Amino acid sequence: MIEVAVEKRLGEFQLHARFSAPAAGIIALYGRSGSGKTTLVNAIAGLVKPDVGRIVIEGETLYSSADHIDLPPRQRRVGYVFQEARLFPHFSVRGNLLYGARNGGGEIKFDSLVTLLGLGALVDRRPADLSGGEKQRVAIGRALLSQPRILLMDEPLASLDEARKAEIMPFIERLHGELNIPIVYVSHDMDENMRLADTLVLVEHGKVVAVGPVEELTSRLDLRALTGRYDAGAVVRANVAGHDLNFGLSELSFPGGRLRVAKLGLPLGTPVRARIRANDVAIAVAKPEQISIRNILEAKVIEIAADPDNKEVVDVRMRIGGGEKSTILWSRITLRASRELGLELEKPVYALIKAVALDRSNYVAIAQSDANKSL
Repeated sequence: MIEVAVEKRLGEFQLHARFSAPAAGIIALYGRSGSGKTTLVNAIAGLVKPDVGRIVIEGETLYSSADHIDLPPRQRRVGYVFQEARLFPHFSVRGNLLYGARNGGGEIKFDSLVTLLGLGALVDRRPADLSGGEKQRVAIGRALLSQPRILLMDEPLASLDEARKAEIMPFIERLHGELNIPIVYVSHDMDENMRLADTLVLVEHGKVVAVGPVEELTSRLDLRALTGRYDAGAVVRANVAGHDLNFGLSELSFPGGRLRVAKLGLPLGTPVRARIRANDVAIAVAKPEQISIRNILEAKVIEIAADPDNKEVVDVRMRIGGGEKSTILWSRITLRASRELGLELEKPVYALIKAVALDRSNYVAIAQSDANKSL
């Protein structure tokens, strides 16, 4: 587990954050600018000393005001990737990477990491000859070659344009799947968090508001103001169950149902995380026939909540399937549509989702828990 409970006053700002999360996969810290995310990761790294509190990573105490423990940054075995790559301009890519490995060997090997991050063709270049995405990949490699027990990433994509973000995102996903190192990932972009995160930590005004699996927190209507009201939706874990080569479609199975989506270039059985936006889900009270929408899922209404900023819109939360084998979706519709459909709690309905609404940007393949390995 990662356990953090710290307090820190910085001028008028007061950080009073407490959370614990499994030390596996990616833990995303999400909140508005100024909410305390960077202060929190700097406290984990030892760059900010809390006024009081405790920080424990997988059973080892890094900081405890009660026990007078405060390990210096160099002893915490923390890898840190900043928003800017901060590479040494007079070193080649190889030199920057080897600087991270200056403390000796470890489980993560140079050649394996170069392959994982796609740096083979870049090792002899200088930072001035790299794109922004390439620089960040080198920065990630340098941090990992220091053999950290945890990797901190503070808005690593914030300074990149969309093309460079698209370039580096798959490499971050591969880190998640192939390294046994917990990652704490700071971002103000919910799309990044939905694609990458296993655990979501919501931070507001210096306090942790909610902690839990990304699928759980993104499906809660009471957290809309924090998770993103206008581009919100549910995150669903599924498996690739089939491919229709004739029509360029794939089929995903998830607890409670199946989805037809645009063709995914993934083997059968691959676990994926799919984002289904509320604006892409329609509702019917009778099963439609002769309709172009390919995904018609039986559901039950479990919550209806008015949009606090728009009285003409409501969010409807639905359960697909029953018991433990169920999945939560939600739909954003007009108040008038809700009234005319007679929506109420426990009412059986059909959730309608266009296959073309779920393009490749809505998915990320995730590694099986028993397939993780160290390099």
